[in-house]
Amino acid sequence: MFPQKKKKKVDYEALNSALMRIPRMDVTVARSLIDLGIREIYDLQGRAPEILFEEARKKNENLPENQIRYFRMAVYYAEAETPDVSKLHPDEWN
Repeated sequence: MFPQKKKKKVDYEALNSALMRIPRMDVTVARSLIDLGIREIYDLQGRAPEILFEEARKKNENLPENQIRYFRMAVYYAEAETPDVSKLHPDEWN
């Protein structure tokens, strides 16, 4: 009678990861970081966001180019003792 809607897959591992404590973090970016072996926020310290993004693109070619801003924001958050609230938005990292 009615066409059935496909249920979206929910990535519970990424949603429940420590990476989601980063303000405004995107779930797909958290999944990309987990796939790279980064499970905790402190794992991002001293890492280059551009290199992380390149490695993530090798694993997932469908990762949009504009997602690099989340990588930059995440590394900033991990390295800053008291992060500036104005920098905790992906639009600040274009």
